[in-house]
Amino acid sequence: MKFTLQAVEWNPWLPVVDPASATPEQAAALDKSPSATSPYFLTLAHDVASLDQRSPLFHSVMYAPRGLPRAERELATVVTSVVNGCVYCSSVHARRFAELTKQPEVIARLYEEGLGTPLDARRRAIVDFAAALTQVPPAATQEHLAALRSAGLGDLEILDLIHAVAMFANANRLMQTLGEPVPPVT
Repeated sequence: MKFTLQAVEWNPWLPVVDPASATPEQAAALDKSPSATSPYFLTLAHDVASLDQRSPLFHSVMYAPRGLPRAERELATVVTSVVNGCVYCSSVHARRFAELTKQPEVIARLYEEGLGTPLDARRRAIVDFAAALTQVPPAATQEHLAALRSAGLGDLEILDLIHAVAMFANANRLMQTLGEPVPPVT
């Protein structure tokens, strides 16, 4: 399946928790989730302790009002998802990046031309670092950090970038091993 800016659905391979018969703990954990009725979160609800930690972590990393701008966090998650081959996550966060920046053409170029497509210095540094950190974590070097700093990122922004990439490495693996993307209807 190709990477796309269109909405992609996700089909779980395991039975989902039925919201009507969820335990109080499952219901509480789902209430903290961004989309309590999505098949993904209803699948994760089988492990209440994990889901109960996942959503607050996601919110802290992606929506914190400090550090790296939200659109750049979304860009990093798109890159991580592309490197990992997670079409679903890439689609969701590509659309969020496009909504925030009003620049869907940036994502379209990344999808069509690859991660090496020409970008401004700041985005180039973010894409290169996110790709290196995702592919082989030790491949993210001092040169990558120097490029990020040269492009104007401060230490808190770099830490936010690392958190977004690391969290999505985990999210991609969960999505890809618990189910599969469903192509958009065209």
